[in-house]
Amino acid sequence: MYVREREKEGEGESARTVRVCSKAPVPENVRIAVHSSSMASSHSRSDHRFADWMSSLPQSMHTIPLTNLAIPGSHDSFSFYIDEASPVGPEQPETVQNFVSVFGTVAKKLMRKWLATQTMNFNSQLEAGIRFFDLRISTKPRDPENELFFAHGLFSATVREGLEQISTFLSSHAREVVFLDFNHFYGVQNMHHEKLVAMLKDVFGEKLCPVVFAQEVTLQYLWEKEYQVLVFYHHPMALEVPFLWPGQMMPAPWANTTDTEKLIQFLQASVTDRRRKGTFFVSQVVLTPKASTVMKGVASGLRETITERALPGMMHWIRSQRPGENGINIITADFVELGEFISAVITLNYHMDEEDDDDAT
Repeated sequence: MYVREREKEGEGESARTVRVCSKAPVPENVRIAVHSSSMASSHSRSDHRFADWMSSLPQSMHTIPLTNLAIPGSHDSFSFYIDEASPVGPEQPETVQNFVSVFGTVAKKLMRKWLATQTMNFNSQLEAGIRFFDLRISTKPRDPENELFFAHGLFSATVREGLEQISTFLSSHAREVVFLDFNHFYGVQNMHHEKLVAMLKDVFGEKLCPVVFAQEVTLQYLWEKEYQVLVFYHHPMALEVPFLWPGQMMPAPWANTTDTEKLIQFLQASVTDRRRKGTFFVSQVVLTPKASTVMKGVASGLRETITERALPGMMHWIRSQRPGENGINIITADFVELGEFISAVITLNYHMDEEDDDDAT
C-alpha cells in the first residue's frame, strides 16, 4: 500500500529535488578521505570526521527523501562482541551444535573468527558515520530472565545495552538519524516482542519516528519533529505499533556468494530492480563463506580470508554508484573501518547530480 500510493504522487517533484543539490561542494574532510588509500583503524583519530555528517550536508539536501540519499551501514552490526562463554544460538544447525559439544571452547574460538563481522562497537560506528544497523535478536535457552540478546551463531550483548549506547550518542548529536533494522528473531515469542517494543519506547521515547510514506521522510521533516530513530521490524508485530516500520519497507537482497564478481553482478541487478519502488533499500556489499571456505581458512577468519581480499572490487563498485530513486540508498559492509568505506558512501551524496546528467543525455 505504501509503495503504490507514493508512486502515483510527485515523481517529477522527486526528480527536481535531486537537481537542486547539483554541484554541491564536497567538504574538505570528505575530499581528504576519498583520496586516501589507507585502511583506517577502528581506533583512528579520523573516525570522528563523520560524527555529524547528516547535519553537515548542504541545505539543498535537507528536503531530499532519505530513500534518495547514500547512507553507510554495518552488517551484523553487533558482532564486535561475541561471548565465547555463551551457548550456541538456537538458529544454528545440528552439525554446528554437535561440533561445539565435542570441541567446546576451542570450537567457539574458531567460530568467533567467522561470526564477528565488525570490530567497532556501536558508539565507535556512530562516531565514524554509520547510520544503519543490522540487528538479529535471540533469547537464550532456559533463561529465567527471558532476556533479549543480539546473536549471530553465538550470543552478543543484551539488546538494552546496545540500544542505550545508540541513544546516548543521539542525545549529543541531535540532528543525526539512525535506522534500526530488526530482521531476524530466534526463539522470540509474543511476550518477548512486547518486551522489546516496551524497551524501544523506554530507551528512545520521543525520538521514535512513526510510520509515514517513505518519500515524506527528509532530514528537515525529522528535525522539525525531533525524530531521530526509524525502527524497521520484520514481524507481524509491526502492524500493531505506530513506530514500527514494516520490514518490507527495508528490503535487503542477499547475494549469498563467496565470488566477488557474482556479488557485483547481483548488486547491480538489485539496484536496477529497485527503481521507483518508494521504499528504503539496502545493498549488502558482503560475501558469505561456504563451509568449504571456512575449512580452508579455519584459523584465519572472515576478515583475512574473504573481506580484505575482495575489498578493492567492492570499493570500486561502491564508488561507481549514485544515490537517488533510481540508484543506491543504504550500503552495508563487514568491517566498516576498511578501505574508507564510510567516507566513500557519504561522498556519493555530493555526486547526485551526475545521475540526473546521465538520464538527460
